[in-house]
Amino acid sequence: MKILITGANGMLAKEVKEKFSEGNELILTDVAELDITNEKAVLDFVTKIKPDYIINCAAFTAVDKAEECYELADKINGNGPTNLAKAAKANGTKLVHISTDYVFGGDLEISKDYKEDDEKNPVTVYGITKLHGEQGIENNMEEYYIFRTAWLYGVGGNNFVKTMIKLGTSRDEINVVSDQHGSPTYAKDLTEIIYKAIEKEIPYGVYHATNQGYTTWYEFTQEILKEQNIECKVNPVTTEEYIEMMKITQAKRPFNSQLSKNKLIEQGIEVPDWKDGLTRYLKEENNQ
Repeated sequence: MKILITGANGMLAKEVKEKFSEGNELILTDVAELDITNEKAVLDFVTKIKPDYIINCAAFTAVDKAEECYELADKINGNGPTNLAKAAKANGTKLVHISTDYVFGGDLEISKDYKEDDEKNPVTVYGITKLHGEQGIENNMEEYYIFRTAWLYGVGGNNFVKTMIKLGTSRDEINVVSDQHGSPTYAKDLTEIIYKAIEKEIPYGVYHATNQGYTTWYEFTQEILKEQNIECKVNPVTTEEYIEMMKITQAKRPFNSQLSKNKLIEQGIEVPDWKDGLTRYLKEENNQ
């Protein structure tokens, strides 16, 4: 297969490149090679190379910064996927797009998790623009996969796991938010889900794709330090307390980022537990 990967320098794209490299022709682009916000440039590029699949890993993911950069965030997260969808449709290309739990309001009671068709009610610029991108795809083509993920981390660059290890080894105690719930997701596991979905040719549409099981940032931190044998006291704090202590302004964080994977599992896609993903990530990171 010929596969176009956008946002090629990002953490997820690097995993996608590694997983799909064998037996496929990969075309890797970042903004310098292809500006996905330019509709004509996208159409011309896709028409020229005619890929079988586009895997869109390009995104404006700085949640707090997006609050001050609506126009730019919407160009990348909203117009970009729309342009890719139009070009894909015109060339008989299939599209894979990565979206987020932020398309939901995040205020669902914690005893429940979000299903793919639940009401969308984004409360941040990031969520609003990512929903725009989803809608742009859905309104312009039929042969697509949208994978919503959350709490993503992986090898390369900074991430929550690395930050907690650094803090845990340099401080006697740390404060971590305990009232936000979700699924830590290893980028390699998300990539495997994407790979299997394409390989199995599961029905097109929207799927939730995080690791299995739910936790909080506080419990996630405890598990990270335990795995690394780091002695450090972890104090649970509310989001409100954390903002007050850190004297920060930030976009609203979802209290419930729990995404049901039942639809994906029903298609025979294996979804590893988040603790298993963390163990494998730490082993890979420690071997770097």
